[in-house]
Amino acid sequence: MKKTNPARTSNSSDRLIGLYPGTFDPITLGHTDIILRGAKVVHKLVVGVADNAGKGPLFSLKDRIKMVEAEVAKLDTGIEIDVRPFKNLLIDFAGQVGAKVIIRGLRAVSDFEYEFQMAAMNRKIAPDLETVFLMSSDKYQFISSRFVKEIARLGGEVSPFVSERVLKHIKQKLK
Repeated sequence: MKKTNPARTSNSSDRLIGLYPGTFDPITLGHTDIILRGAKVVHKLVVGVADNAGKGPLFSLKDRIKMVEAEVAKLDTGIEIDVRPFKNLLIDFAGQVGAKVIIRGLRAVSDFEYEFQMAAMNRKIAPDLETVFLMSSDKYQFISSRFVKEIARLGGEVSPFVSERVLKHIKQKLK
């Protein structure tokens, strides 16, 4: 799914590739907002869908990838966005996809402490890999996949937090 903005194209050797990693279980409107905003600062964005069974995902890796691909396909970013699974160390995956920047979304101060520690560890191991933090937009600061799943499991309304397409997947999965 290649969408190219001529004003932002450059030689492949100096293209800045960003990596936005996450579990995306499921992808929320907050995730989509960070993808849109992250696409403004890189020439290419890789959305890395983590295969993290330890988190007890509601959706399989394959389903999460399909949902993220469907959400990304409807975005008009002007850049190439690839959706790829990974289950290795984030910095190793970043190297595999040629990323020089990790993009992370921050919702609250509590996110910052964890993300700050993670960025410091990544920088110690891979000094050439930068982490860029994007603050969530006001309307998405409270959304988390964990809360979406919990609300949905208890029969609550989650349509304000996910796209219609993702909502259908959630309802189908929880039947």
